[in-house]
Amino acid sequence: MLYQFLKLIVGLGIRLYYKEVRVKNKVNFKTEGPLIIIANHPNTLMDAMMLGYVYKQPIHYMAKATLFDSKFKMWLLRSLNMIPINRIGEGRVKGVSNQDSFEACYEVLEKGKTLVVFPEGTSFQERQLRQLKSGTARIALTVESRNQNKLGLIVLPIGLNYSQAEKFKSSVLVNVGHGISVKEYTKDFEGNASAGAKKLTEQFRIRLEQVLVNSDNKNEEKLVDRVARIIESRYTKEGLENIEEEMTFLKKIRDGLDDYKVTEAWKLEEIQLLVEKIEWEINKWDIRTDFLDRRFRSRMFFRQVLFSGIFLIIGLPLFVFGITHNILQFKLTDIIIPKLTKDIEYYAPMAVMLGLILYPLFYYGFIELMNTFYPLTFWKWLIYFVAMPLSGLFAYFFYRYLKHIGYKWKYIFLMIRQKEVMLSLKEKRESLRRYFV
Repeated sequence: MLYQFLKLIVGLGIRLYYKEVRVKNKVNFKTEGPLIIIANHPNTLMDAMMLGYVYKQPIHYMAKATLFDSKFKMWLLRSLNMIPINRIGEGRVKGVSNQDSFEACYEVLEKGKTLVVFPEGTSFQERQLRQLKSGTARIALTVESRNQNKLGLIVLPIGLNYSQAEKFKSSVLVNVGHGISVKEYTKDFEGNASAGAKKLTEQFRIRLEQVLVNSDNKNEEKLVDRVARIIESRYTKEGLENIEEEMTFLKKIRDGLDDYKVTEAWKLEEIQLLVEKIEWEINKWDIRTDFLDRRFRSRMFFRQVLFSGIFLIIGLPLFVFGITHNILQFKLTDIIIPKLTKDIEYYAPMAVMLGLILYPLFYYGFIELMNTFYPLTFWKWLIYFVAMPLSGLFAYFFYRYLKHIGYKWKYIFLMIRQKEVMLSLKEKRESLRRYFV
């Protein structure tokens, strides 16, 4: 009961925090029989929350025992289907036995339920898939073996691809891979447990890399992101319309860099230098590079700016209402989270959880304050309460639109006063784009 209630609440938080959560290959979800879901782990608690949100059946999680360091936490987390495990290097938590925890995992699977494990163990916000621990494979092989290979256990790889994991209104692609039948590997495991577990773990890595935009190292990941920020655009026929297209685009850039690394390594230095030149000019002129893809027609631009100005005037009252009723919670969240943790991987889950507390609390406060000056009937109270979060979302997008208009005005003036410079920058950008076409 508690699990279903919190799943509903957390699902609401995820829908509000992220602009888009897209599930690719949902048909690969297994809805019957025992299942282990394995996934990469870039966003701490948000990863578990995300899997619980997209997978409709109840799931059980393996979680580090340090989260279960009090009787209340032990009760709460176990109520949420979490199974504690003592990890090497983190010390042992009183009341947690790894043998009991493994047995609990076996029982979950033998009852035909679903277990979630993050085989990387630790969480870092990066696209590089870290070394996988063999514990997941050992659990899968042990439980299948002790059921005479008749359990039918499947391991399902899922790639969690965040555009900007910690950012409000960013996007997530949940890429579901093809399941792995465990019984195909039990013979090796029964002959040599260590070698068998290693072989299955290597298969996990191969399958996870297929559902991720995976980089070999941090420097390569940064270069992929820098190239993407420069050449991506909403104003071309290849414009990126959703998170799936964005991840495909990033993968194309990464594959291009990988090819050059093998065949024409000198081009990597060319790309790096060109990226640095373009970034320097972008920062100097403070422009958005995708505007360079727009054909400049002064009459069309001024007409768009005129209509935008009318919209801004009409929307201003709702913007002010939304800012007034949401800015305190928004700023307070920004202040509290850095004080609670320095790890960026915890920002998104903490923002969701804090938001689920702070926003309703402040909305209730505003209603009580209004009641002291102007008593509200039930329907007015309800309309007021619903209007506050809706106007808050409007205010956020209104503010972003203001920035968009600011960039548009700046680009118009630069095209009028510095046209040759803008055309030169556009040509440099096209040169960079040609490396990946």
